[in-house]
Amino acid sequence: MRPVKLLSSALAFAVALGVSGSALAQANDWREIKKPALRPFKMQQPARVALPNGMVIYLQEDHELPLINGYIVIRGGSREEVSEKTGLVDVYGEVWRTGGTKAKTGDELDDYLEARAAKVETGGDVDSTGITWNSLKGDFDATFAVVVDLIKSPEFREDKIGIAKSQMNTGIARRNDDPMGIATREATRLGYGKDNPYARIPEYDTVAAVTRDDLVAWHAKYVHPNNMIVGVVGDFDAKTMEQKLRKALGALPKGPQATAPTIEPAPAKPGVYFVKKDDVTQSNIRMVHGGVRKDDPDYYAIQVMNEIFGGGFSARLFSNIRTKKGLAYSVGGGVGSQYDHAGLFTLQMSTKSESTVASVDALYEEIDRLHNEPISDDEMRRAKDSILNSFIFLYDSKQKVLNQQLMLEYFGYPKDFLEKYQAAVEGVTAAQVSAAAKQHIRKADIAILVVGKDADFDAPLSKFGSVTTIDVTIPDPGASKASAPAIGSAEGKALMSQAVAAMGGAAKVGAIKSYRMISVLTVKGPMGEMALDTDETTIFPDRQRQTVKTPMGEMVMVVTADGGFMTMGGKSQDLPDSQKKGMLDSIRDTPLLLGSKIDDPAYTFAIAGEAMVGDVATKALEISGDGIRVKWCIDPKTGDLLRTIKSSPQGEQWIDYSDFRDVDGIRMPFKGAVRTAEQDSGRFEIKSFELNPKIDDAIFAKPQE
Repeated sequence: MRPVKLLSSALAFAVALGVSGSALAQANDWREIKKPALRPFKMQQPARVALPNGMVIYLQEDHELPLINGYIVIRGGSREEVSEKTGLVDVYGEVWRTGGTKAKTGDELDDYLEARAAKVETGGDVDSTGITWNSLKGDFDATFAVVVDLIKSPEFREDKIGIAKSQMNTGIARRNDDPMGIATREATRLGYGKDNPYARIPEYDTVAAVTRDDLVAWHAKYVHPNNMIVGVVGDFDAKTMEQKLRKALGALPKGPQATAPTIEPAPAKPGVYFVKKDDVTQSNIRMVHGGVRKDDPDYYAIQVMNEIFGGGFSARLFSNIRTKKGLAYSVGGGVGSQYDHAGLFTLQMSTKSESTVASVDALYEEIDRLHNEPISDDEMRRAKDSILNSFIFLYDSKQKVLNQQLMLEYFGYPKDFLEKYQAAVEGVTAAQVSAAAKQHIRKADIAILVVGKDADFDAPLSKFGSVTTIDVTIPDPGASKASAPAIGSAEGKALMSQAVAAMGGAAKVGAIKSYRMISVLTVKGPMGEMALDTDETTIFPDRQRQTVKTPMGEMVMVVTADGGFMTMGGKSQDLPDSQKKGMLDSIRDTPLLLGSKIDDPAYTFAIAGEAMVGDVATKALEISGDGIRVKWCIDPKTGDLLRTIKSSPQGEQWIDYSDFRDVDGIRMPFKGAVRTAEQDSGRFEIKSFELNPKIDDAIFAKPQE
């Protein structure tokens, strides 16, 4: 009986698809099965309400679960930042929520919401900022009250600003670790222009420049009802919800009307661009030039073209370059589009280093084929099926529909833009696809970018024209100020002389060539404190070995002028360039070494105001030279160095010194407290300190494995 049941099930399934039993029985190939036409795309539109103060509200009932989700999209994004404060919106979007309100700190809001299994988040993007929230139906009022309080009374507390900046600085420090990330970032900068708001990137100095006053001013400029679009979806009655929103937000006064800025791209010249990265075995390739907006007349033809050319496993790029030629790990791309500004045409490809130039040739060949060879009926059918069969899953829930309607409202697109999509794609012809390819993929405008190890390439990139090397070195903290260093002064040098005298005098300080220090470093983290025994040997100006006993075992880090490595568990690996540089800089800004530079003309010493260190009114001294910029806070009575201040990837770092002792005629602190990004991050206590010890150079050699 089981085969009969299986056959009955198969026939029932075929009938459900609209396929007759005879057609199923006679088909010898899946392509012979007649598929029913897709039903017209029709979505349930949310209710739209416009308030007198300019706020627009969308309400979408969904009674499937007792949940309510909300969204507020606010005009004004990172494209409106001034370049000197790039990263402002990222900090704002984070601290708006974590900084809490005048009534509750961010931590108190965490506890309040967690007790209700609710969530409220804020964020920033290139063209907008916003708030999202979700809660159980019964907790909507309590959760929404937090949203309203954040709109009316945000506090932007300084400690959370420091944390947000520190997180951003960590991202900056790591941004060159991933070669694909480098390729994507630099291709965007080639396509729009490196200083264009759609492509610029935060740096240590631009993040450091953001202040609490900037966040307050941003909020006052943009967060007004006439710049807001509100969407709510979930288990509620639309009329009742409308009244709640009117009561909570309807009385907000209008503010300045934000408008989208007009930003013209300034793309790089067509040509070949190269980022050298020698620690990789494959190349990441990008081809880029300007794209289109979503309201371009060719938009639908471009969507079909993108699917045929680079959209999936059956696309030309994948089937020809990866499957047939075996050149690519991954390959794809097409003409990109954005709502209110042009996207970018981008082709992306990863290949082994030894096939880099052959892969660029293959991409050019496929562009030529797209321009010159007709689009087949089979390609058209597959592309349209792929687009339309997946399209519905982008809008298969009321929440997804609501989100799309918010975007259409935000960018001024017609409400039925999505509903026209199916018919428009179905109506695209092969001739239109070919015409779109010739118009919107322009070989003469392409900038080629390669990230990789050129020593391993199969041929020089100069085959495609002159090569421009892109320097992706991350500017040091304070680099923007370094171009205009502080002017040394007699008063500054006199204060430095006082500090050196307090250390033991210029002769004794100048005689120090190396040291060995054994100490206990206590590190503060989310899980509490951890004490680490450390043994550090340093030879000025560019050799250091650190041995740290950790809970996971002993870790050794070594840096020299020629390189650096880390060893743990019998395994060694090279230090990342950023970490190597950080260790070398920490040697060069050591007070003992800087104390020997008082008569070095390459260094300047300038008075930089006053600062309280504990209950001592110190004089601040800014020292610059050899790429180092550091501030000392000196007790004007004793000459003791009580604090050093310098920039770091984690934010401004302070070290406060205490417990001064004599070591072979050198007065130095045996204890210190460290603060980074406005937070206590640890302390150290020296157990022994030896000046100019006997050192075996072999300790700086990388072990043989």
